[in-house]
Amino acid sequence: MLRSRSSQDNGERLAATSARRSGGEQRGVLLASLFMFVIGWGGLLNLVISTRPRIGGEIWLFFILLQIAVTGTAIPILCLVSQRLRPVNDRVPLAGVVVRRSVWIGIIVVTCAWLMIPRYMSAPILLILILLFVVIEVFLRNRELANER
Repeated sequence: MLRSRSSQDNGERLAATSARRSGGEQRGVLLASLFMFVIGWGGLLNLVISTRPRIGGEIWLFFILLQIAVTGTAIPILCLVSQRLRPVNDRVPLAGVVVRRSVWIGIIVVTCAWLMIPRYMSAPILLILILLFVVIEVFLRNRELANER
């Protein structure tokens, strides 16, 4: 009886500690996403307003700033979605998972922007890209969950 109560107390302490740790981790990720949001969208605004459209360094700067801006925008949205749609008994996904998914979204948007230049972008190509990255994410997440158990 005494042993089971102490193990329950230890389990509750560990759960509370991990909740505090993930809360602090999420605050840091959200602060970084705010920084990325401001730098990315501000840089894109400055690039579009102040430079002429040329093929050269400007286009690569555009792609880099677009990646930063979209990733910074997607992080808080995915944090909220992952908290709301998780099952009741599951833990909140780690911040690294949310950041990785946000980077995937940024890569998809940058790839679509890149494919729009020679006019190769179409709905089937977009669906194939999204499916490709969803399959990769599912494999990575399954591997992570298998290692956690």
